[in-house]
Amino acid sequence: MEQQTEQVQEVLNKLRPFLLRDGGDVELVEVDEGIVRLRLMGACGNCPSSTITLKAGIERALMAEVPGVREIEQVF
Repeated sequence: MEQQTEQVQEVLNKLRPFLLRDGGDVELVEVDEGIVRLRLMGACGNCPSSTITLKAGIERALMAEVPGVREIEQVF
């Protein structure tokens, strides 16, 4: 479980520069049985495209690179 959390954090660190460029960021809240809970911050927190960023960008990258990730949930 801890290894999965570290892997998720590594992927988020790779994606972070793209979010920062647009004035946003992402925070890992928890990883629980394949469900990754994230908080989008800054400009990403209230951006109309945040759901697309979360699902199409972050979720796809995490599911491709971290074994066992099943779903991404946004925490507010």
